[in-house]
Amino acid sequence: MTALIETEDLAKHFGDLKAVDGISLRVQPGELLALLGPNGAGKTTTIRMLASILSPTRGWVRIAGYDTVSQASEVRRQIGMLTEHHGLYTRMKSSEYLAYFGEIYRLPRPEVEKRSAELLEHFGLSEAAKLRIGNYSKGMRQKLAMARALLHDPAVLLLDEPTSSMDPESARLVRGSIAGLQTANRAIVVCTHNLPEAEALADRIAIIRRGRIVAQGTPGQLKREFLGSPIMELRFSGELDGAVRLLPEGATLTETGPDWVRFRSENPEVMNPQVVRSMAGAGIGIVTLAEVSRSLEEVYHSVMSAEASK
Repeated sequence: MTALIETEDLAKHFGDLKAVDGISLRVQPGELLALLGPNGAGKTTTIRMLASILSPTRGWVRIAGYDTVSQASEVRRQIGMLTEHHGLYTRMKSSEYLAYFGEIYRLPRPEVEKRSAELLEHFGLSEAAKLRIGNYSKGMRQKLAMARALLHDPAVLLLDEPTSSMDPESARLVRGSIAGLQTANRAIVVCTHNLPEAEALADRIAIIRRGRIVAQGTPGQLKREFLGSPIMELRFSGELDGAVRLLPEGATLTETGPDWVRFRSENPEVMNPQVVRSMAGAGIGIVTLAEVSRSLEEVYHSVMSAEASK
């Protein structure tokens, strides 16, 4: 399968500052990649190079097969972009604003009108369509910028902090919209500081520090790599009564309580049935057996701590 987003040894230097320094990425159709990192890590500079706004100092980017330097106009037809500072024209009304961008994208007027009405309705902006954008709240402006990014139904979406400045309900709506935009023909890159948001949305996560990718993988892969093998919690209907001794070989005890134990296993899909059989054979009642939740925030802090110590 041909990637919709490809970069190789991508770098951007501003004098002596290496804002991005050797990033290689592949984002397939249907995939959502989240870029995580502290302020100044190079996330926004990377997004701007993907969008053909900045030219690389080194390396290359291809969007849907088009080179961002030599085929910039084709690249811009393929992408929808939401920046942290979206530059809305505050004297316009939302319908006028979207119509203006429809002309830029060279879309037929009937299509623009139809898409605009659908997007304004979807983002709850229909009733505010007659107001000038200068009267919109921060959250409303963010939703309108999102509608603009989607107007031409792009193959690639580049979203920089898509839910910043939003109230919880608006943020939930936008997250749901982003999830719904994942199709077999579209690739999405999201820059966010919201770690639960990234974990909920992303198929794959790249953590950036000082212009370099320091960790990359699915949430599950990153948790295994930086937090170790899964920890399972087994709860009983009574007290332990020696149940700890019944844990099979390969199940490493980590914690115990009055009516529960936690153990680590490299292969829980194999180990868990053995644990259940062992306990049931000894007449010990099992209430639940479940994996202990571990967050992306723990992974992020582990990665950053490891990098800081180098």
